[in-house]
Amino acid sequence: MKQFVVLLLFLIHFTIIAQESFYEKPPIFSNCDSLDVQSLQKCFDKNVYKHISNTLRIPEKFKDSKYSNEVVVLFEVDTIGQFRVMYVDAMYEALKTEIKRVFGSLPKIKPGTYNGRPTFKQYTLPIKIPLVNHSVSTQDLDKQNEISKLEVAAKAEFDKVNSELSVFTNQAYSSQLNIPFTHEYYSRFDRNLNLVGTNSHTGSKPFVYEEVSNYYDFKAENKKLQKETGTWTGKKLWNENLVRLQGKGYWFTLDPILDLQLGSDSEGGSTYNNTRGFLITGGLGKKFNFYSSFFESQGRFADYVNQYAESLKAFGPDPAIIPGRGIAKRFKTDAYDYPVAEAYMSYAPTKFVNIQFGHGKNFIGDGYRSLLLSDVASPHPFLKLNTKFWKIKYTNTWMWLKDVRPEVTTDKAFLTKYMVSHYLSWNVSKRLNIGLFESVLWTNSNDRGFDVNYLNPIIFYRAIEFETGQGAGNAVLGATAKYKWNDNINMYSQFILDEFSLNDIKGGEKSWKNKFGYQLGVKYFNAFEVENLILQFEYNRIRPYTYSHDTIVLNYGHNNQSMAHLWGANFSEAIIIGRYHYNRWFANAKFIFGIRGFDYNDGVDDFSYGADIYRDYNDRPFDTGVETGQGIKTKTFNGNLQAGYLINPATNLKFFADITFRDFNPEAETVSTLKSNTVWFNFGIRTDLFNWYFDN
Repeated sequence: MKQFVVLLLFLIHFTIIAQESFYEKPPIFSNCDSLDVQSLQKCFDKNVYKHISNTLRIPEKFKDSKYSNEVVVLFEVDTIGQFRVMYVDAMYEALKTEIKRVFGSLPKIKPGTYNGRPTFKQYTLPIKIPLVNHSVSTQDLDKQNEISKLEVAAKAEFDKVNSELSVFTNQAYSSQLNIPFTHEYYSRFDRNLNLVGTNSHTGSKPFVYEEVSNYYDFKAENKKLQKETGTWTGKKLWNENLVRLQGKGYWFTLDPILDLQLGSDSEGGSTYNNTRGFLITGGLGKKFNFYSSFFESQGRFADYVNQYAESLKAFGPDPAIIPGRGIAKRFKTDAYDYPVAEAYMSYAPTKFVNIQFGHGKNFIGDGYRSLLLSDVASPHPFLKLNTKFWKIKYTNTWMWLKDVRPEVTTDKAFLTKYMVSHYLSWNVSKRLNIGLFESVLWTNSNDRGFDVNYLNPIIFYRAIEFETGQGAGNAVLGATAKYKWNDNINMYSQFILDEFSLNDIKGGEKSWKNKFGYQLGVKYFNAFEVENLILQFEYNRIRPYTYSHDTIVLNYGHNNQSMAHLWGANFSEAIIIGRYHYNRWFANAKFIFGIRGFDYNDGVDDFSYGADIYRDYNDRPFDTGVETGQGIKTKTFNGNLQAGYLINPATNLKFFADITFRDFNPEAETVSTLKSNTVWFNFGIRTDLFNWYFDN
């Protein structure tokens, strides 16, 4: 019983102490410190009014005019006891300035508390001019004029937002934004990601800044490139975004986009490109980011590019599709007008997951080309889910594509296709990474729409394809591998499997059913001990009829372009690339040697030899003896030399000059396979945000 009484008394005592601790206290002037809690607010009010009466100096012009009015002040005492004026409702600037001076001269006091912790306290204080005896406390005034207090707070809101702005720190470098995917820019941090022992995953692109910032210090590298300039114009030209703003929990930037080029083609005459646009990026909190860009362009390219663009022509009056961009209207008599918009939202609900929804492009692989999923086609809607944990990164991508050919168009509307892919990347060891890829493409057959079977991010699509009907979709399997020989040498590979017949391979008859391709490559960082010099060699080979289907719409393409390799199928190529940068200067060299096989389409031989993925492979000339390069065997060479200067690292604005050599040498000439030899010189200024592929 005694123990119970003792415990009860202890609990009562603890409750009393707790109740005394867990209440709200106003800010406390030093001369109020000894008062009881009930008297603290009145003492605070008295000190504020006394200070105002002793310090406020009414400007002479208001005294002479016998000015009479009421000035309302919204102020706060922050968590360190400092007074700060948030808003002054007065007609004249001189009065506002004087009020701010008076409050700025108030001493630092003990801050208000809530549950014993320092907290912000805000007050609304009306001051009558000329000064009168202010014997009523701020609390009483608030009770008499609650509506007025709300109105004053509302009027102060705009100024308060401005007061919350802070120094811009470029939070993009640690955000969920994608790093714009260009091979040249990614080469700058490629070695950092591929050091022996890193647990990075480089197969699924584009990367987000937050992921790469663990290996590459964007802020430090950007700081090295800064130019010393004291003018606003100089800073915006050489170092900064045009518009940049940062507040509490949010930021955004706005920049113009330029791609202004002039050139000369040895076969087609003068060339040019005139792109103007804008780019907006931003973040709301640490987990949500957004990106939006719009490009308005007119251009005429080298003759071989123009011919290729017009060969991609969609149903309707428009004459071309600019490769990698979109449908183009005629501009003047010999050029194109092609607007493009790209945008996405990126959200990370946890540190393991990133979700993106937008209109753009994606890429899978470590090479210059991808045999699985590439960025050579036009932008398209997508939903992407990146999940990273342990030694695994798992990427799911759902895509909405278009078939724009006349034969599949209904009521002048393009055919919608759906595509979804899985890519699992696994770091087996410090040096070895392997990846597994699975993709399926289908259309709205039988009003199927977007099949919910494929919404499951962890299911095997091949099994679903059988369940929904083998003719209802086109499934593709693939694999990747990368081995880090050392910090400076990486070897990588891809394998794509569209259809496979083991019996036909054993038979040695080179069956058409063996639709597959492979890639082998190596990168040499800091080559020959030259810092920032990267050398790369890559070999790609894809057998005929890969990516095509016996149902005309189930090809692996979008907007008459391939979703994998630019050349489609039925080819082999060797690529040599060199890249170097020093401070803001850069230089690139690229040489591509290829053997391709084309269809004759001459009215005598109209068979499909396997290069055009949009053709039905049922009209093939034979079932066995199928070889890569069959049909019109064509030797091709594409070479490009480029040098330039990075004008602004914040926007990736560059000046550049390049020269392209192209030799296209078919064994037989037809309407679509004409022998050509091109030298194309080009120079300009460009905001470098995406890859141009002119090596078709």
